Amino acid sequence: MMSTTTYDLVAIGRVGVDLYPLQHGVPLDEVHTFEKFLGGSAANVTVAAARHGRRAALVSAVADDAFGRFVHRELLQLGVDDAHVQAISGGPPTPVTFCEIFPPDSFPIWFYRYPVAPDLLITAESLPLQAIRQARVHWSTATGLSQEPSRGAHHAAWEERGRAPLTVLDLDYRATFWSSPDEARRHVRDALGRVTVAVGNAEECEVATGESDPDRAADRLLEAGIELAVVKLGPRGVLAATPTERVSVGPFPVRVVNGLGAGDAFGGALVHGLLEDWDLERTLHFANVAGALVAGRFECSTAMPTTAEVQELLSDVEVADGAF
Repeated sequence: MMSTTTYDLVAIGRVGVDLYPLQHGVPLDEVHTFEKFLGGSAANVTVAAARHGRRAALVSAVADDAFGRFVHRELLQLGVDDAHVQAISGGPPTPVTFCEIFPPDSFPIWFYRYPVAPDLLITAESLPLQAIRQARVHWSTATGLSQEPSRGAHHAAWEERGRAPLTVLDLDYRATFWSSPDEARRHVRDALGRVTVAVGNAEECEVATGESDPDRAADRLLEAGIELAVVKLGPRGVLAATPTERVSVGPFPVRVVNGLGAGDAFGGALVHGLLEDWDLERTLHFANVAGALVAGRFECSTAMPTTAEVQELLSDVEVADGAF
């Protein structure tokens, strides 16, 4: 087991089992066979970071059931410390998620997390506060703010961090977890003052800020006290802004197979680039390629690329202002 005091990344949030259809281009009711994978945004980000050699731990919860045991086994197999993933007995089951796959741009998703998922039952008292405080990066997601007691646990973790550098909020908006975008915006805005990095796609940044224009959304995030705002723009690339710098990079071309894990691959690669202290442009190119690689693969967690895979593709690409 990894030391609780030397993590590169401690992520808190959603975990479960993804059930992906082996028949593509058909609706869910016509699918005959599925394959199961470790899933959940926070879990995927830890796996993605581990693939870059980072010591990663997940803070979450599953049920004491077969899928919960699968989650623990897969986390360990994929290089993530599972010591802080609780097994809750007598509560809701470990959640499963189904999707449909209609490449290149339609991947409907259904979350079975009712009436609540175990990862939303984590409490402030159950947190590994020392690991959170000492982690080089702490990653949380907006989904964890959607219900108590998870919301309170997130705020307790941020209180322990004290807005330390590389305290990240993944804006991760899923409408099904909220009563309205306004409710999500209220809780996300309350959280922005507790973190130093915000990451989200254009829709998620609009929910957080009320701004549909990426530059204005980045401005609003910076005004909220964020030190690094990252706005993912899908086929238009990515924009990142700090109080003194603004960088945009274009997309990396890929034949999309399943776009659902690309954002988490981007997140894990972003963590790696930030810890390497690369300049912002290099970090964004690296994260973009990592996301593209996963978008070109069927699964998510087990598809996360290694640093060598990303660097190999980067070495074949001419960047506008020269090679890295």
